[in-house]
Amino acid sequence: MEINPNSHQPTGSTSPSSTLGNIQRPGEYLRQIRIAQKKELEEIASVLNMPVKTLTALEQDDYKSLPEATFIKGYYRAYAKYLNADASAIIQRFDEIYANDTGLKANHALNNSPIKIMGKLSGSKSVRNRKWLKRIAILAVVLLLGWFAVMALQNWTSGHKDEAEVPKVKSSDVEIIPMGNSTVATSGDQLILNFSRPTSVHIVDATGKVLATGRQASTLTLSGESPFQIRLDDATAVSLTLNQEQISLAPYTVNGKAEFRLSR
Repeated sequence: MEINPNSHQPTGSTSPSSTLGNIQRPGEYLRQIRIAQKKELEEIASVLNMPVKTLTALEQDDYKSLPEATFIKGYYRAYAKYLNADASAIIQRFDEIYANDTGLKANHALNNSPIKIMGKLSGSKSVRNRKWLKRIAILAVVLLLGWFAVMALQNWTSGHKDEAEVPKVKSSDVEIIPMGNSTVATSGDQLILNFSRPTSVHIVDATGKVLATGRQASTLTLSGESPFQIRLDDATAVSLTLNQEQISLAPYTVNGKAEFRLSR
């Protein structure tokens, strides 16, 4: 049987209670439910697409080893949903003890608003890798166009009647299909993006799932766990709503681009 040294050990039955106790910590509560259901951390990590060390930190209520409070709530919500536990009670208890454990406030939301813009994202290694791959793809297209041009010139100088036409390919016409189905899911927060002209987007939810990436031109309706990580290469071409509330992108747009986190 697993033992968490940070938890309050029960004095009676070893079966977890169906409700969160008055002094019980949320991570320990979820750990007891997982053990009662005979589930392994590796199994849950695979299903939730979440590192094992993150689940371990959650069960140990080790908030200093985890990202900011907004993400911790998203992790707790996903974990509780998987175990069929009461996510609302867990989040409420987390709010009560987070300040005592870290000295930080658990609730960073703006007053009287369900929407919060959480600042500019720093560039990640994966983003830089995608930029290099895009540059390599454009270079390959340019080289291919050059080869077609040379072949066409040779055919024209040799007097062939059936001169091959060089296809005109523009890198801006290349589209990457979203990685997920853009139909609306039945749970989670809903994002809707409308486009006045084609532009590239990249959207990831709190569980790390990529909801959409690449060049888009039609309306996208997405669903996932907030907060969302959003990058828009041309923010002026996009109108955005979260849970049917219109979000102004102007304050977060620099040189036409916007990169920010969004939560309810």
